[in-house]
Formats: sequence, structure tokens, C-alpha cells
Amino acid sequence: MSFFQEPFAPSNPWVVDRALRAELERRLGVDLLATVTPSLAALGEAAAGPLADLAEQAEASPPRLVQYDPWGRRIDAISTSPAWRALKDFSAAHGLVATGYDESLGDRRRVVQAAMLYLYSGTSATFSCPLAMTDAAARVLQLHPDTAAAERLLPRLLSREPATFITSGQWMTERAGGSDVGRTNTIARPLEGSRYTLHGVKWFTSATTGEMALTLARIDDGDSPPVEGSRGLSLFCVELTPHPEGGLSGIRVNRLKDKLGTRALPTAELTLDGVVATRLGEVGRGVRNISTMLNVTRFYNAIASASGMARATWLAWDYARRRYAFGKAIADQPLHRRTLRWLESETAAALAMCMEVADLLGREEHGTASKEELQRLRGLVPIAKLTLGKQAVAVASEALECFGGAGYIEDTGLPRLLRDAQVLPIWEGTTNVLSLDLLRAQSRSGAVEIVIDDLERRSAGLSQPSGRLIERTLDALRRGLRAGLADGTIEGDARRLALGLGRCAQAVFLGETAEFDAREGHQRFATFVNHHLAGPVDWWPSSPAKEA
Repeated sequence: MSFFQEPFAPSNPWVVDRALRAELERRLGVDLLATVTPSLAALGEAAAGPLADLAEQAEASPPRLVQYDPWGRRIDAISTSPAWRALKDFSAAHGLVATGYDESLGDRRRVVQAAMLYLYSGTSATFSCPLAMTDAAARVLQLHPDTAAAERLLPRLLSREPATFITSGQWMTERAGGSDVGRTNTIARPLEGSRYTLHGVKWFTSATTGEMALTLARIDDGDSPPVEGSRGLSLFCVELTPHPEGGLSGIRVNRLKDKLGTRALPTAELTLDGVVATRLGEVGRGVRNISTMLNVTRFYNAIASASGMARATWLAWDYARRRYAFGKAIADQPLHRRTLRWLESETAAALAMCMEVADLLGREEHGTASKEELQRLRGLVPIAKLTLGKQAVAVASEALECFGGAGYIEDTGLPRLLRDAQVLPIWEGTTNVLSLDLLRAQSRSGAVEIVIDDLERRSAGLSQPSGRLIERTLDALRRGLRAGLADGTIEGDARRLALGLGRCAQAVFLGETAEFDAREGHQRFATFVNHHLAGPVDWWPSSPAKEA
């Protein structure tokens, strides 16, 4: 009789993820958790069934660029699958963006939203990317409430009705500079008031099929040369309107990007040829205005990392219970079981980091954050994004190995876990770019030392010996930071500083949450600390002389 391996099946993350329950019990309390549980349970059930089905269909029918109609007219239409459009409707109906602005949740709004996105993102065919851009646009418009654009667009960005919900793109990257937005070459020519026409090429536009987009451009009023560098950039809102003969008015779609992963997500190269846009905020303050967006999009990126790790981990657990080798399920074999427990600890630590950022972000937006909390948020956002992005790739790679050869076969769907994870260290700032951003936060407000102070204070209350291992590493990080600042070598060590802080922060937040899951929380905490912090502290410094 022939043998056929029973395939893995998606798990309901709301049911199986004890780390998520512990985080919510810690940060929401019993009453609020009871209030939001039905919404979270519905998302968890969908993730194991209809949402997963939509994601599979969207991946099977990636977007297509139709540049010409049958009669030769240039239309530049991006065609997406019915499943991709259904994912948009699903997002609206479940209030995935709107929850982050729900006044009834007070300063817990971002924590509740983080839980929802955690259940959703890993099974969304990366529709979490358009949601990130949409949320960021909503936040920018919320901070400019006196504009006609805000009055018109904000209610639709936050709508829970699929018929009225719209999404936003984000068009920042140009050929001359990715993270170096100061090299932006797009020109804005005045029409009247705050209305302009935009002219230039956007090399990489995410969520290109949205109904609007935010972008940067340099104003040329014809009287004086445009101001060079970041000081010359202003922020603009583009509302996408169909052209009578097809396509979009003032925009040409040069091509769709052929990407390693995130293949259901339309990402395009655009030429802006007179598209009308509305300026948001003051002239020349565009870079400052997008800092608000970056907090939101990097928050989403971190959650996508944690969610992808969770999905990979639970698929590996399910398969391990179905796969037998040497007389028993591999889930019952000590070495493999330890590997799965390690994946669990990495995922739980990533989630704990996301929840800390969500907590602080919610306080900031609700106006209840202290000055110290605002400074910690400034430091933790880049730390969380860069640490979790690297972590997501490592976890996806290890999870694929748990499936043996099946993890390398395309039609199992498993390689997509790794392909989609690889974008997370890149989008919204690479590891090096964010490490340098962390140094800027230190130079302007002392944010890094404030983060270290907070982690040292909190690590003192954690179970030992894990708490002492964290304290030892934090002490090395502080000494290294000060030495690097003193001798001018800090930039070369920025990456190690950021990743070291990321691991310590995850450990502290995970250790605090362990008290809310007595059965497994302390095990996850000890596993994470022993894996990352139990070795010799050989971290700092690296001077030019030593490198030579």
C-alpha cells in the first residue's frame, strides 16, 4: 500500500497562540479584553479558513499591467484579481485601520489593532501593506484637519463599509535615492492655492491601486530655482482620477515590478506627467511631515514580521504532529520539539516588542504619553522594525527546514513564507538606515540612553538568572555607546548597537508578559534569553585600528 504524507493545515491563531492571550491580558485588562474578544475570535477563525483561501487565490492571480486597449489607446490599467479586491472588503468590514482610531478604546486602540493585524497579516497575501499606507495617510490627514482633502478623504480611509472604504499608496522612492529622500527630483508646479501639478518618475510605488497616494516633490514656482536637499521638499496628496480615455489622469504606469515575493501586491514604476495634487502642511516641511507616516508604517512592518513568524511556527507545529519518523511523530522527538519551542519563543518575543510599541503609540496619539514615553517610542520604533525584520527571515528559514524537502517545493506554498519575509528588512528602511536613524534619535533627544535606562529598571524585576543576563548585556551596550560616541567609531557599530538593544528589549517585554502565562511564559522567556544573551559579552568596541 502506497504512503502519502498528510499535509499540514492552517491553525486558528486565536485558539493556539497563548502568547497573544497573555499579551492582551497584560495590556488590556479583563473587561476590555472581553469586549474585543469576539472581533479577535472572528479574525482567528477567518485566518484558518476564508482569509487563507482568499490569500491563496490572490497569490495565484497576481496583478497584470494592461498598457493598451484593443484599439491601441494607452490605458495603463493595473488588473487585480477578485480575491485581492475581496481582501480589501474584508479589511474594511473588520475595521483593521479604523480600530486604530476608535475613541471608545482610549489609549488602548493601537494595542487592540496590533492584535488584529497580528492575526491578519501573515495570511493576507501582504494586503497589510496597503493597510499600512492607508493608516499612515489617515494619520497625516488627521494632523491636517483643516484641509479640504482631510474632510473628503479621512472618513473613507477609516470606513468600516467596503462600499466606501479606500486605500492609499505611498510614492516616495525615486531613481536617485531610496532612503535618501533629499535627492527627490519630482517637481511640483503651482496651480492655485494648495493645488499643484506633479512631474517626475517614482521608481518604486507600494499599494499602487489605491484611490489616493502621498508623495514628496520639490516646488518650482518659475520665479526662483527649486530648493535643493530635504529642506526643499513638500508633502502632497494625489487623488487618483480615471482619464476619460482610460488609465489615470496625469500618470503613466511604466511597468510592474517583478519581485522576489509579495507577488499578489501591485508595486509599480510611475511617471507623473501633470497629475494634480494637494499640498499638505507647510512648504519645505515634507520630510518632517512624513516622520508621522514612518512611525505608523514601521509599526505595521514590525507586526507583519511577528505575524509571519507566527504563521510559519504554527504550520511547522501542525506538520510535526502529522509527520512520523523512526516510529513516532516528530513533534514528540526531543530535538525537533526543542526547535519548535525555540520558534515559539522567537515569535512571542517579536509579539511582545510589537505590543510595547503599540502601547506607546496609542498613548502618544491619545495624548496620555509622558515625555519619557515619547522619547522611548522614538527609540523603539526603529529598533523594533529592524530587529523583527531580520528575525522574520531567520524564523521563516528555520520553519521551512522543519518540513524537510517539502519546504523547498513551490506548490506546497511554503517557500512563499521565506520570500515574503525577505522584504521586511528592506521596506520602510533597511537595517543600516534604521541603525543610523537610531543614532540621530540619540543625538537629538538621548533616546537610546533613555531606552537603556528603562530596560535596566525593568530587567531588575525579572526572574533570575535571566534578568542578570539582560542587565549584563545592557551594561555592555551602554559602555559601548559612550565609548563609540567619545572616539567617533559609533557609526560603524550602529547596527550591532541596534540589534543588541532589540534583543534586550524583546527579552524584557517577554519576561514581563511571562507572568500572565504561568504554564509556558517563563519557558519562552528563558529559551529566548539563553539563545541570545547567555554567551560571552564580546560585543564592543570595534575601532578602526582593530578592524585594520
